[in-house]
Amino acid sequence: MTEDLRGALFRDPSVALVVVDVQNDFADPRGSLFVPGGVEVAANCAALMGDASEAGAIVICTQDWHPAITPHFQEQGGVWPTHCVQGSWGAELQRLLPHPDHLVRKGQGQLDGYSGFGSREPSTGRVEATALREVLERRGTQSLVLAGLALDVCVRETALDAVRLGYPTMLVTSATAAVELTPGAGAGALEELEAAGVKLVRRPLSGLPSPQAPATGPRP
Repeated sequence: MTEDLRGALFRDPSVALVVVDVQNDFADPRGSLFVPGGVEVAANCAALMGDASEAGAIVICTQDWHPAITPHFQEQGGVWPTHCVQGSWGAELQRLLPHPDHLVRKGQGQLDGYSGFGSREPSTGRVEATALREVLERRGTQSLVLAGLALDVCVRETALDAVRLGYPTMLVTSATAAVELTPGAGAGALEELEAAGVKLVRRPLSGLPSPQAPATGPRP
């Protein structure tokens, strides 16, 4: 990342970097719900995490953490194939990522787990807060930089909740990608987020590590 862009993102110690769900099932080609471009997104997120830490900003990763049986999955009537099951390889953070300052799990129990701030019970709409807001408040966070997967699902929901909660929020577009459950969902998410007040950082990041070649063969 160029020095001036890094400064623009992380010069203020009250900024937090939130990296959403960069996990094997989304960011590794062997994952059950691989997002096209996920390997490159993981590399860019790793670079952001390193720069944020160097600048003294807090770094938080969210982690989908589903039980094996949940209405979130197709087998139980949901939308998505089985992914990020608690304790599985697919639920682990992608190997390029350094250790974050905090790890916030979501989607536990029978909840959907889209937003990093809270998960919904699908049948009632009840929202159960995650630890994310508490972590931010303890740190005195005033604004957020977001990145991660997938743009049109969990990144979108996290960003919209951040704005609703009053956090000035930036999204680094080179460090996210869409799963495109419906065609055009990624572009639509960017338009929606910008209209909601999220600042899109579109400038390409320089000096990023080259993504390692995707692993081949069956996943562990």
